[in-house]
Amino acid sequence: MKELVIPQLFVSICLLVNGFVSCQRPAVVNLGAIFTFDSVIGKAAKPAMEAAVSDINNDTRILNGTKLNLLMDDVNCSVFLGSVGAFQLVEEEVVAIIGPQSSGIAHMISAIANGLQVPLISYAATDPTLSALQFPFFIRTTQSDSYQMAAMADLVDFFRWREVIAIVVDDEYGRNGIGALGEELNKKRAKISYKLFLSNQLDESEVMDKLNKSKLLGPRVYVVHVNPDPRLRIFTVARKLQMMTDNYTWLATDWLSATLDSFPPTKKASLGFLQGVVGLRQHTPESSQKRAFMSRWKGMQRKGSASSELNTYGLQAYDTVWIVAYAIERFLDEHKNITFSFNSKLVDMKTSGLQIEKLKVFTGGNDLLDIILQTNFTGLSGQVQFNQDQNVFSGGYDVINIDQVSIRTVGYWSNVSGLSLSPQDARKGEQNSYSRVDQRLQNITWPGGKTERPRGWIIAADERPLRIGVPNRASFVEFVTEAHGSHRIEGYCIDVFLKARELVPYDVPYMFEPFGDGLSNPRYDDLVQMVAADVFDAAVGDIAILTNRTKMVDFSQPYASTGLVIVAPIRNSKSSAWVFLQPFTVEMWCAIAASFVMIAVVIWILEHRVNDEFRGPPKKQLVTMLMFSFSTLFKTNREEYLTLIAYIDFFPLYSLKLCICHQRTHDKMA
Repeated sequence: MKELVIPQLFVSICLLVNGFVSCQRPAVVNLGAIFTFDSVIGKAAKPAMEAAVSDINNDTRILNGTKLNLLMDDVNCSVFLGSVGAFQLVEEEVVAIIGPQSSGIAHMISAIANGLQVPLISYAATDPTLSALQFPFFIRTTQSDSYQMAAMADLVDFFRWREVIAIVVDDEYGRNGIGALGEELNKKRAKISYKLFLSNQLDESEVMDKLNKSKLLGPRVYVVHVNPDPRLRIFTVARKLQMMTDNYTWLATDWLSATLDSFPPTKKASLGFLQGVVGLRQHTPESSQKRAFMSRWKGMQRKGSASSELNTYGLQAYDTVWIVAYAIERFLDEHKNITFSFNSKLVDMKTSGLQIEKLKVFTGGNDLLDIILQTNFTGLSGQVQFNQDQNVFSGGYDVINIDQVSIRTVGYWSNVSGLSLSPQDARKGEQNSYSRVDQRLQNITWPGGKTERPRGWIIAADERPLRIGVPNRASFVEFVTEAHGSHRIEGYCIDVFLKARELVPYDVPYMFEPFGDGLSNPRYDDLVQMVAADVFDAAVGDIAILTNRTKMVDFSQPYASTGLVIVAPIRNSKSSAWVFLQPFTVEMWCAIAASFVMIAVVIWILEHRVNDEFRGPPKKQLVTMLMFSFSTLFKTNREEYLTLIAYIDFFPLYSLKLCICHQRTHDKMA
């Protein structure tokens, strides 16, 4: 009997101990972070995350005694090192990975996060394709480039530019970001005319070669979308090539603002060559919490724990750690403990030395992911909530302008109001739609110090002249035709075109190409069709604006009045008081006299049987008939009468309205 009791007691004790351990909150929770330490973003993110972990561990109101342990891995902007670092962090049983800052590395690590069910939360990877269903464990606490490129497209449309040149780093971040810009510009009837792809190293000789070639192109609006570069090599090379003048316009995505915000005040004083550049900065509303942290950051710099100034990515990195901490707190309240399990597929793999089979799956990864996506709190970067794409709701962008050595905020952009003079968080209510007339920005200083809006393009050095088709008429040659023997196009329409061209403030090369043989008038429908088919760039001539033609091409405003007119020579220019009788010819007077006789006869036929006035001797009846007929033109009948109206048209330009009045007395009507 004792032999049975002892094993049962041992099993009961083991179950009790295991149950007690499983219900006990862990003493330490590991949190991973993957990013590049020595980078513009990394120099701000590393001390910001360390400060957040310190604040969380010193706050007794969160995690209830559980310590948050941050494990950081430097990937040096390498996808390979990023993948290796992700595996190393997963071996430490981290519940979530913060980062990476590179979109290319995020694509690779997202696959690892999916397999091991570890939430991947990035505060700097802005590639819009990372929001795809392909990456269910990827969450973004920064704004996607899909919003940033919508802001950039609105900026281009605000200044009425229709073509831009994109300078892009050739990786996932650059290609997918500029692809989003192309889609947004198409909505504004604009386009990216040329894309200049650069390597991640931004070699100066490569940059110089690409920019030099772009000087031969027509557009002069450049949109720069590269990784943060403390050396600002693109603008340095552009200055050497004399491209920071008033003939060029430079727009930059938020990489520039992140770079400039990281500079110390002494270095900002040497940025005069950036004058006129317009850029975007992720908007973070002012708050006492943000001001207190920025003051604290100054102390961290004095102590040496922070080596750069604070930028928006540093604020978002700080908030990201708090988001994970709040999620872990709620997860532990619901599940009490954090557990990992082996993946049977990895265990079955026969590897030599890699020890992949030791990687464990976070069994509560899906639950922690759901909790993170329900986050709703106010941090240093503003209100933090996630949309259905697992991105934070867009807080908008600041529009900045470098004026000499200062960085001015000239406006704000949000996806609900477009460009405005005040941020979205400062306005009450939301505007669901906006138009160009609603857009506002402060005055901007452009390259060269000018304040007038740049034209944004020139006639390219290798641009062919405009091919303008002109009808070679055989009749009405005063409008347009080709002069015989000289091959020169002349006429009224050509004179109007040349006069309008003089008003254009730049040179427009062109060449006239006659359409027709000059022996018969050409078919204008065929000429319009050739413009629509891009055989001609335009057409000049007496081309009527017809409905079917407007469906194929655009017409200028008419410069000749339309309508039917009669042109007749003046035989006698003398005028007199009786000039109004000139249209009344002998035939006209005869017709009028005949009409009076006809009216008189009709009245006599109707009245002589019932009206005594129309009886008596023939002479009397004749006088009465004619007098009554004549009096109907002048007499106002105040008695009741019946009216018969007849219109007799004598000529196309004249008509005579005759009224035949049948007058009766009250007694006779009765």
